[in-house]
Amino acid sequence: MSKGRVCLAYSGGLDTSTILKWLILEGYTVVCFLANVGQEEDWAEVEKKALALGAERMVIEDLQREFVEEIVFRAVQCNAIYEDRYLLGTSLARPIIARAQVRVAEQYNCDILSHGCTGKGNDQVRFELAFKACNPKMKVIAPWRMPEFIEKFQGRADLLKFAAENNIPVSSSPKAPWSMDDNLVHCSYEAGVLEDPDHSPPKELWTRTVDPTDAPDVPYNFTIHFEKGIPSKVVTPEGEVTDSVALFKLLNKIGHDNGVGRIDIVENRFIGLKSRGCYDTPGLTIARLAHLDLEGLVMDAKVRKLRDQFVTIEWSHCLYNGMYFSPEREFLENSLVYSQENVTGEVRMSVYKGAAYVLGRKSDASNLYSQEDASMDSLEGFSPMDTSGFIAIQAIRLEKYGLQKIKDGKPLTK
Repeated sequence: MSKGRVCLAYSGGLDTSTILKWLILEGYTVVCFLANVGQEEDWAEVEKKALALGAERMVIEDLQREFVEEIVFRAVQCNAIYEDRYLLGTSLARPIIARAQVRVAEQYNCDILSHGCTGKGNDQVRFELAFKACNPKMKVIAPWRMPEFIEKFQGRADLLKFAAENNIPVSSSPKAPWSMDDNLVHCSYEAGVLEDPDHSPPKELWTRTVDPTDAPDVPYNFTIHFEKGIPSKVVTPEGEVTDSVALFKLLNKIGHDNGVGRIDIVENRFIGLKSRGCYDTPGLTIARLAHLDLEGLVMDAKVRKLRDQFVTIEWSHCLYNGMYFSPEREFLENSLVYSQENVTGEVRMSVYKGAAYVLGRKSDASNLYSQEDASMDSLEGFSPMDTSGFIAIQAIRLEKYGLQKIKDGKPLTK
């Protein structure tokens, strides 16, 4: 008699293959689930492996369009960023994967969800908070937090021993001295030799971008069109692309070929630990820069200030901390969508040896920018004399502040 039906997030790697076999030996019936969010996988081989190890079935779903249109493009609208550096590549995919895993579990009558996330990372939090929101009745098995599992598997040697005893296929390729996680947005590299924050990442680490020094010796120019803050078309010398997934993949290729989007950072994980990570994020790096630039042309200054100081920061933290399925994220998103009403136009871009540049921008969606008003050669529409009163009013409190400093014996001239 089965202990229960488990839907396991399965990648085909050593860790999740061990978990799959362990669950079966513990008496569970297992349905394996794998989401295609743009990572490079041999899908047929993963399915074959799962079934050979005893899974009842292997469910693979292509979620790339859902990923791009629901979350990646929202991140572009938001200019999402964590701690001023990280573009949230891993975090962005987790809600899509977790929600789909719950759907699969419900479809195949599973009452338990399981994953292979470590007990020191953010992903365990992201998955399980999403599980709780999407189906509060589902139980969760997190093997890497279970004493009996951790005692049995204390390192890679124990995993390999178990694999040999249970006919789990193991790759003959040497294991890279770091871990990798990729999706359509980026590839992340961490752990192993990278845990030393002063260890320079080797050249062969990066898989999503060419080394900037090896990039072409001439700039590559193209144009990104936006509609309400969402990329709608990319025009290159070779043609144009409008399909959302194809468009984002094209930006990835442009970034890859020209070495754009690499960062190496130490970040603060939600669980309280600091972590060093290297990230390859070519397409989103380009799209974010173009979107920011277009906003400068068409977006109201006060709305932008509120969006930047509140919505961008809080939406990014919602994604990073696993709070996508929350009332605060929905609240933030309503404000975000409103802020993008006039963010329609096009931005001419150039990439060259690791850097992306804006060459120009234009839009018919907003009347906020006036070349005549801004011109130093015209007095039409804006009188410089009006500025005298503006300065006088702005100076009232500063004059009082300066006088108080003088009275206190702390003049600002010292």
